[in-house]
Amino acid sequence: MLTYVARRVLVSVPTVLGVATVIFIMVRLLPGDPARVMAGLLATEEDVARIRHQLGLDQPLLLQYLGFMGRLLRGDLGTSTRTGDPVLHEILVRLPYTAELALVATTIAVVVGVAAGILAATRRNTWIDLFVSGGAVFGLSMPVYWLGLMLIILFAIQLHALPAAGSDDPLGFVLPSITLALFSIALVARQSRSAMLEVLGQDYVRTARAKGAAPRTVLLKHALRNALLPVITAIGLQFGALLGGAVLTETVFSWPGIGRLLVDSIFSRDYPVVQGIVFLLAVAFILVNLVVDLLYAYVDPRIRYS
Repeated sequence: MLTYVARRVLVSVPTVLGVATVIFIMVRLLPGDPARVMAGLLATEEDVARIRHQLGLDQPLLLQYLGFMGRLLRGDLGTSTRTGDPVLHEILVRLPYTAELALVATTIAVVVGVAAGILAATRRNTWIDLFVSGGAVFGLSMPVYWLGLMLIILFAIQLHALPAAGSDDPLGFVLPSITLALFSIALVARQSRSAMLEVLGQDYVRTARAKGAAPRTVLLKHALRNALLPVITAIGLQFGALLGGAVLTETVFSWPGIGRLLVDSIFSRDYPVVQGIVFLLAVAFILVNLVVDLLYAYVDPRIRYS
């Protein structure tokens, strides 16, 4: 198992370096001059040139890239051009809010999605199956920003039951977490239903039933565990996507996470913060995929020997 873990970690290193390179290039393609944005519209060309020199933007692109990668290897993500604070500090202040929101949304998606998928698979071609399948299509098709606005109008403005924005009140988690979780619930439910239907038709499940095993034992021990691999994939990918996909949700609900920080940084042309956030989100996604691979090996020991 340790050999398998070490091999998966080593494979992730080139991916991280490649992601850093792509991020550096993409950020440089953003329109606008960050030096001009910082200096202001009334600043002279001398002031703009001085700020550009301080940011290192007057250097050749290759030197900027080497400096970026060198600082990255030292754990230095640079300094925010908007606030003057270290980028890592800016991100760490906002990261807990996004992580909490993603964890709550993922928990809702796992509990509701897996339960709905199992229920639909065991009640195939009934009204329950049709309801779950229809709800999954609805959830996959619903734009996040529109759903968030509708929930605010209904529960915050009309019913005055839940806060519309902010994170000070524990009830403030309800609307953004539901908004963020709906797509994941639909995806996990469909994946769970499909995997369970495939497993329930296998010979070993029919054998367990023929031996007189309890329905709960057949469902949870024999069927569900063997159907977990595709479900784990969906859950893992959705958790990584929720970290990055929280941008719209945090903007709609004024949530003080890194998604909202990313939007503010893009508008202010804060290159270092944009680079740092996108890089850390990419690393988080890679780590989630690594955890998913390790869960594969735990659920099905044959994987690490292949």
